[in-house]
Amino acid sequence: MIGYLDLPSGISGDMFLGCLVDAGWTIDQLRATLAKLKLPAEDWSVDAKPVMKGPLRATLVHVQVREGHTHSHGHHDHHHEHGHHHHHAHRNLHDVRAIIDASDLPAAVKEKSMAVFTRLANAEAKVHGTTIEHIHFHEVGALDAIVDIVGSVAGVHELGIGPLYASALPMGGGWTNSEHGKIPLPAPATLELLAAAGAPTCQAPGDGELVTPTGAALVCELARFEKPPMQLRKVACGAGQRDTAWPNIARLWLGGEPHAATAAATDRVVQIETNIDDMNPQFYGPLMEKLLGAGALDVWMVPVQMKKNRPGVMLAVLAHQGAEAKITDIILRDTTTLGVRVHAVDKHGAAREIREVTTDFGVVPIKLKKWAGRIIGAMPEYEDCRRLADVRDVPVRVVYEAALAAAHAAFLKD
Repeated sequence: MIGYLDLPSGISGDMFLGCLVDAGWTIDQLRATLAKLKLPAEDWSVDAKPVMKGPLRATLVHVQVREGHTHSHGHHDHHHEHGHHHHHAHRNLHDVRAIIDASDLPAAVKEKSMAVFTRLANAEAKVHGTTIEHIHFHEVGALDAIVDIVGSVAGVHELGIGPLYASALPMGGGWTNSEHGKIPLPAPATLELLAAAGAPTCQAPGDGELVTPTGAALVCELARFEKPPMQLRKVACGAGQRDTAWPNIARLWLGGEPHAATAAATDRVVQIETNIDDMNPQFYGPLMEKLLGAGALDVWMVPVQMKKNRPGVMLAVLAHQGAEAKITDIILRDTTTLGVRVHAVDKHGAAREIREVTTDFGVVPIKLKKWAGRIIGAMPEYEDCRRLADVRDVPVRVVYEAALAAAHAAFLKD
């Protein structure tokens, strides 16, 4: 499933959680995720409720952490760098990692959560002119940020959203109070995060802290800043805590790949090839990932025997004509080859359609293969099966076979 974060009023950790809960990830699933962090139960609580933001309905997730501190989108900066506080313990990146490592969360969620925290600490260190080891998250702020970050990463994972995209971010002006006294908005750490990610910004609807450091770290780590073509199926709405002169909401659009790309058609594509006999084999793995990321439809390698009797590899890439320049550029930059061959190719394809089946493990998208108006095959989407297998701790094969059986019963009856 593709996700697009539409952020007219910015983003904070709790707005991100609001979007995910509104999209169907229940508050109980969020609580179960947070329970895996093994933090004392009296230290935190989360609640969700429907609210009106101006004329619009949205879900507000309220994160409460110990000492009566609550989350307020736009009223405090919850990161702190070695100041003098008598009654607060401090947590640095190492302590946060210890909490996340000790949890029962899936490895992918642990890894992504730490990547978000590391971005945050890097930005704070740069802003305060110190090193990442010296950055301390004020204790309540750390707990708040752990709930927001781990919750958001887990929700995206469990809803099966990938890839995730985001709109430009609105930059509100003004001032906010932080533990260091007044600081200008956008918060310095937020600006630093966006600069490090090359994120696009846009005009804000008004003043205030619209993008918090936590919100910025999440979006920069989890999303790509572009608007994807998608077939829209659902729109979820998360609310910010503050009431503003405009609806303070974030929207998460959810959908599938656009159908245009899956229609049966004779498609003009290009095949780009090159033979290589002098490159370290370790470099082919990242190269393949990069080519697929740049829009290659397929990438394959064939062992060949080349002149001077050297064993080599023929690298071949299939791509739409529009991607030819980008693919060629990657091959010339990232390999030792001096040139590529390009042929135009006609490709005949069966039509594909994505439908869903419900299994004991959850909902699995099924790719239906159609030819001459008839459904002639049904294949469960492997990545979705893998994700559900992860969540339920069963072999992928079991989920795949359950989905396949359900698909045959539903779509291949005749």
